[in-house]
Amino acid sequence: MDYRSIFRFIAFIMLFIAVVMTIPLMIAYTHSETTSFKAFMQTIAAMSVFSLSVIAATNRRKEMNIGPKEAMLVVSLTWIVMTAFGALPLYLSGSVHSYSACFFEIMSGFTTAGSTVLTDIETLDMSILFWRGMTNWLGGMGVVILFVAVLPIFGVRGNALVGAEAVGPSKSKFTPTIRGTAMALWMIYIGLSIVQTILLLLCGLDLFNALSVMFGTMGAAGFAPLNDSIAGYNSTSVEWVCIVFMLLAGVNFSLFFFVLRGQLRKAAGNGELRLYLTLILVATLLVSVQLISKGVYSSIPDTLRESLFHVVSMITTTGFVADDFNLWPMFSQMILFSVCFVGACSGSAGGGMKVVRIAVMLRLAYNSMLKRFHPNAVSPVMLGTDQFDDKSALSIAGYAGCYFATLFIGSVVIAMTDQDFMTCFMSVFLCLGNLGTGIGGMGSSFSFNIFPSWALWVFSFLMLLGRLEFYTVFTLFTRSFWKR
Repeated sequence: MDYRSIFRFIAFIMLFIAVVMTIPLMIAYTHSETTSFKAFMQTIAAMSVFSLSVIAATNRRKEMNIGPKEAMLVVSLTWIVMTAFGALPLYLSGSVHSYSACFFEIMSGFTTAGSTVLTDIETLDMSILFWRGMTNWLGGMGVVILFVAVLPIFGVRGNALVGAEAVGPSKSKFTPTIRGTAMALWMIYIGLSIVQTILLLLCGLDLFNALSVMFGTMGAAGFAPLNDSIAGYNSTSVEWVCIVFMLLAGVNFSLFFFVLRGQLRKAAGNGELRLYLTLILVATLLVSVQLISKGVYSSIPDTLRESLFHVVSMITTTGFVADDFNLWPMFSQMILFSVCFVGACSGSAGGGMKVVRIAVMLRLAYNSMLKRFHPNAVSPVMLGTDQFDDKSALSIAGYAGCYFATLFIGSVVIAMTDQDFMTCFMSVFLCLGNLGTGIGGMGSSFSFNIFPSWALWVFSFLMLLGRLEFYTVFTLFTRSFWKR
C-alpha cells in the first residue's frame, strides 16, 4: 500500500476544497456575517496547514501511483476528511448545536442525501447556506472524478479512482482515456448547471437563490435555502425548471456526450433510459388519476404538474418538495416510495438502487423461473441492446444483498434510539438511498435532530455507504484488503 501517494492525493483535494471555500468566505464578508467569516477563515487556514504540511512531507515522491487498493482507500478517506473539515464552518459559527450534527449535515450534503438536522433553515447566515448548497453540487458528480480530469498536473497515475467513486454497476469510458471521460463528465455537468441557473434567474429568482436551487437540483440532493423547499417560491415556472433538470440529473451523463456528438440514436436506444422514462410516465399517470379522482387539486394541469414534480423528485432521489405529499392518498404515497426505491440511472447524480439493477434482478428472477421448466434454455440477461454477463449479474446481486442487509442491520441499530418503527426504518432508508425526504410524516419539515449524537454518526456512515455504493467502503473491512 502506497500511503505516501494516498495522503498526498488527499492533501491536494483538501487544498482544492479550501480554495472553493473562499466563495462563501467572500459572501460572509460582503454581507457582514462576522461570525461566519471568522469560521470560514479558521477552516481555510486549518485545511491549508494540513494540506501543505502533507504535501511538503511527501515532496520526495514525484509521481503518485494509485492502484485499485489505494483508490478505494483514497476515495473513502477523501469523503471522510472532506466532511470533517467541511463541517467546521457550521460548528465554529454556532449554526448547528454539536459537531456530530455538523458532520452529519455536511456528509448529507456531499453524499447528496439531503437529510438535515436543521429545523429553521432560513435563520442561517447566507454564507453558511451557500456552502451547505455547494456541497450538494460538488458531491453530485464527485470531487475525486474532478481530480481525475486534471491528474497529470498533480503527478497521479492510476485509473481505478473513477471506478471507486462513480455510481452504477458499469463504469463506461466513452473517450480514449479515463481522464478525457472525467473531463467530459464535468464539462457536461457544469454546462447543465449554467443553463439551469440562467433559467431560474429568468423565472425571477435572485442569483443566490438560483444557484442554491441549482446546487440541489443538479446534485440530485435537495438542499434548499427555504424551509418549505421549492414550495416556498410559490412559482410554477420554477417548478417546471426543476422538473426538467431533476429529470436530466437522473440520466446517465455519458448519454449527453453521445447527444453532443450527434449520436442521437445511440442515446435514445439506451435500455435503461427508456425504462427510466417509462417509470416516470406510468408513475405520474397513476398518481394523477388518483389525485384527480379524489379532487386533491382544483385543476387537471395543477394535478399533472404536482404529480410529475414529485415523481421526478423521488425517482432521482432529489427530495425537493412543491407540496405536502404526505397529505395525499396512501396509494399515491406508495407510488412515490416505490420510485424512490428504484432510483435514477447509473452514471447519474441520482441515488437509489438504480434502474439498471432493478431491471437485471427482475430478469434474473424470470430466468430462474424459466429454467425450472426448460433447464437447457439459453436466456441472456438483456436491457435494451445491452447484455450483462454472469460477472456483472453476480455483482448486481451482491450489491442487492449488501443493500438489504445494511438496511435491516441499520434499522435494528437505530431502533435503540426508541423511535417508532416507521421512523427508524425510513430514516435508514433515506440515508442509504441518499434521499432527504420520505413518506409517513418524514417530509421536508422532518429533522434528524430528534436522534442522539451517536445515531447521527451511524447515519453519516450509512450515507457514505449509499453514495459510494457499499463495495468501496466495505472492502476496507476485509482482511485480504490489508494483506501485502
